[in-house]
Amino acid sequence: MKVEELLTHADKKLSGVHPVVADKARKLVRAAYSEGIHIIITQGLRTIEEQNRLYAQGRTKPGRIVTNARGGYSYHNFGLAFDFCVCDVIRGKLVPNWNLDRRWFRVGQLGRSLGLEWGGDWKSFKDYPHFQYTFGLSLAQLRAGKKPPAVAAAKK
Repeated sequence: MKVEELLTHADKKLSGVHPVVADKARKLVRAAYSEGIHIIITQGLRTIEEQNRLYAQGRTKPGRIVTNARGGYSYHNFGLAFDFCVCDVIRGKLVPNWNLDRRWFRVGQLGRSLGLEWGGDWKSFKDYPHFQYTFGLSLAQLRAGKKPPAVAAAKK
């Protein structure tokens, strides 16, 4: 498995994600790969409707609870978050491995080193597959229409 394949997959999932956040996600894929850890990006931008469907899971719909955030209350809804999964490579194919092991925690460290906030560090609802970069904006500010800086300003 080559890093380019992982990045091609990531780009599909990062469509609509803020360019600075998408760049950090790509850097994370590369950094993990350099340590022999294969990760895939599983989710980026989520619509309010998609978020509400996820929120219903384990509450009013079958399945286990996977989020505490209703639509408009997740950084995914504003293109400032992405999810990932650690994968095993079996016979040349990527196989998602959702079992927490040392690789997940190492990816958390790598993400933090890139300035990302890792859901695995949260106190109440651990969200190990989640990273976000908020530009210091709260969800209330984003819901009120405040926007993160444009790409040129954000790269300074």
